Amino acid sequence: MHNNQRDGMHRQSINRGRVSYEPNSLGGGCPFQAGLKNGFTSFTQPMMEDKVRGKPEKFADHFSQAKLFFASQSEVERAHIIAAFRFELTRVQTHAIRERVVSMLVNVDEALAKGVADGLGIEVPPAMPLVRALEEGKAQPPSPALSLFSRPGTGGVKSRRIALMMADGVEAASLLEVHKALAAEGAVPRFIGPRLGAFKSADGQTLHAEASFETMPGVLFDAVVVPDGKAGVKALGALPAAVDFIRDQHRHCKAILVLGAGEGLLETAGLPKELPSGGPDKALVVGTKETTNVDRFIKAVGAHRNYARESA
Repeated sequence: MHNNQRDGMHRQSINRGRVSYEPNSLGGGCPFQAGLKNGFTSFTQPMMEDKVRGKPEKFADHFSQAKLFFASQSEVERAHIIAAFRFELTRVQTHAIRERVVSMLVNVDEALAKGVADGLGIEVPPAMPLVRALEEGKAQPPSPALSLFSRPGTGGVKSRRIALMMADGVEAASLLEVHKALAAEGAVPRFIGPRLGAFKSADGQTLHAEASFETMPGVLFDAVVVPDGKAGVKALGALPAAVDFIRDQHRHCKAILVLGAGEGLLETAGLPKELPSGGPDKALVVGTKETTNVDRFIKAVGAHRNYARESA
């Protein structure tokens, strides 16, 4: 409170300037901290013994926890952290600020700094000077508990939201079979189409869309089922929102069940059936005329995501 910075509770003013924090190099140091009159003040009380207000030396160690955290992550998580830094710093307009952040990351991990620097198109700068030199031999061993991979869950699909794509001309029987199997396992299957309302299947049945591609993008679902039926698949392939839907599912490494003619939608979206390594994609399950392979699909959904899809 009372620190002259923006966006606190009940602020109504329209602030000017490029920064809302201090210290900074872009706004001449403004906004400044408020004076003692409006900020923290000590209560005056007579003391009979010596008393010192100060911070322990460890307060000058700004990187040990970050080093421990990054070292404890899996390769997938490290790649995501690097991508996140690249994303945020790419939006920073001042080159010196981007370079300064990377110089700070050098003190955390050289591979982290290089990965971010490569994405920004710059060389890795010298490490930011430390306030206090870290003592040799004080590095902590990695802690598995800091990685999300240490909490794999039960492997079930209960409460997972799964999209069943549909349009006029899809095959209803296989979709309804998959819907029933998913619901029996506690998942939340939802029919999603180009619009809300009723659709006629290839075998004359009526299916009702509960959501549309326009309002429910792929990132809101844990997995997707691509229907059979040549006419329906052709209609979906002509709809950019439907193509983007399945592309998002694939890009985010989620499980995909493809029924019959639904393979045509994969081709329209330009999605490979193999991993970048050339091996089989276990999270991309293809149904056959004999079976929908829904059991394999449920197992793939329970594994959450197949990060092997991400290229190095």
